[in-house]
Amino acid sequence: MTGPGHEEWSEAQQSTTVTVDGHDLEVAYRDEGPEDGDPLVFLHGIPTWSFLWRHVAPAFEDDYRVVVPDMLGYGNSDAHDGFDRSIRAQEAMVGELLDDLGLGDVTLVAHDIGGGVALRFAAHTDRVERLVASNIVCYDSWPVEFISNLGLPATADLDDEEFEAKLDFAFAEGAYGDADPTFVEGMKEPWLREGGKRAISRAAVATNTNHTTEIPYEDIDAELLCLWAEDDVMQPIEYGERLADELGGEVSRLPEAFHWVVEDVPEAYRAELRSFLTENPSSPGDGA
Repeated sequence: MTGPGHEEWSEAQQSTTVTVDGHDLEVAYRDEGPEDGDPLVFLHGIPTWSFLWRHVAPAFEDDYRVVVPDMLGYGNSDAHDGFDRSIRAQEAMVGELLDDLGLGDVTLVAHDIGGGVALRFAAHTDRVERLVASNIVCYDSWPVEFISNLGLPATADLDDEEFEAKLDFAFAEGAYGDADPTFVEGMKEPWLREGGKRAISRAAVATNTNHTTEIPYEDIDAELLCLWAEDDVMQPIEYGERLADELGGEVSRLPEAFHWVVEDVPEAYRAELRSFLTENPSSPGDGA
């Protein structure tokens, strides 16, 4: 399956306005599939955007209502100064977006800090029936040094060549084997726009370990699959095993994959996700 390029992906997005912490902010998102389909919501992390899911989300659009937002401060969502990008704020955004789309109970598929958002939303509401956690932040597993360094004020003062080299390191060197140039180009594009250095610094500095250590994990009542790249050193699989043990979920290990698991092994990822969804069907009528 060949995924779309970043321009095609962006052209298919819609936008809506959400209110978070008193700020009216525009959120870009894809909304594909049958309107009355079982909602399947994909959440990306840092420093990616919804384009991360290019090989996965479209494969489910025949059978599910597939919603893929750009987090606040990421991709084509608002990225100006003056608002919080933390996963606490992103949790509020997700709730507002789902309400705006008229969605009730959902399945969340999450990666990286999108997983922290998903965990918080699942702990604070009863709207998450199924949760697929892929190399997510949880407990005290984050932030990692690379992201912490991006949050330093000096990031905004980097020259263009040095800044792009940092992005290349993150996306090209972070792949298992040779990175797909389409993926690397697409991931970099939002940050290479005017103001992108400042935007990524704002996103990085908003990472806050307290927002996952304070989660009442015992309140999460969702069918859980930790679909984890076993070779990831940034979010090691031991955290996925701990999460599954505490929440009564299962772990599926994906070999030959680093942190960008959905890019490294998309076919295996799609197969495991579809199997989990089939074996754990949603309750009738819960999608609206």
